[in-house]
Amino acid sequence: MVDANKFAQALFKGSVEEVKKLTQELLDGGEKAENILNQGLIKAMDQVGVKFKNCEIYIPEVLIAARAMHAGLAVLKPVLAKSGPSAAAKIVLGTVKGDLHDIGKNLVGMMLEGAGFEVVDVGIDVPAEKFVQAAKEQGAKVIGMSALLTTTMMQMKATVEMVKAAGLAKVKIMVGGAPVTQEFAKQIRADGYAADAASAVEKVKELLGMP
Repeated sequence: MVDANKFAQALFKGSVEEVKKLTQELLDGGEKAENILNQGLIKAMDQVGVKFKNCEIYIPEVLIAARAMHAGLAVLKPVLAKSGPSAAAKIVLGTVKGDLHDIGKNLVGMMLEGAGFEVVDVGIDVPAEKFVQAAKEQGAKVIGMSALLTTTMMQMKATVEMVKAAGLAKVKIMVGGAPVTQEFAKQIRADGYAADAASAVEKVKELLGMP
């Protein structure tokens, strides 16, 4: 039986060893890797996301929890790989051209992976062409763009336009970052806006029509 609360306690402590042990014990006991991922790690990371959104914990605690969650994921990955391709949607994530900030982007990436998505991180200072190329090559369902400078926000507009021009109409575009607003997202015709990492997970699920 997978107990999400046990995993959550280990994540809040940031205990890499405890998460590994819980994961391995369940596998050894005959539990399916998919169940451990979905009912254990992902549900536990959801609890972390809720506390973060309610300002009960902050970025350092989320990063510690995400690192512990990745330790459990590392145990499951070889088993999941054997059981066939993952059904998780791919998300291309990057900070726009001219912007070298990555803490927010990294946090969003960790939260998305914690929710079971496959994240393709294209890094910082990413030109529009690179977002388009990565989305095409990876068969991504969503492109997530971050900007922390008002001067680089317009790169988001350029990327949205290039994605549409490249015929990737089905790819959803989400934007975020300190100076970015819902109003700006609407202006540049992005599909979604997220104010923080926890909201980003909810917004991606909403954009993809997931419960």
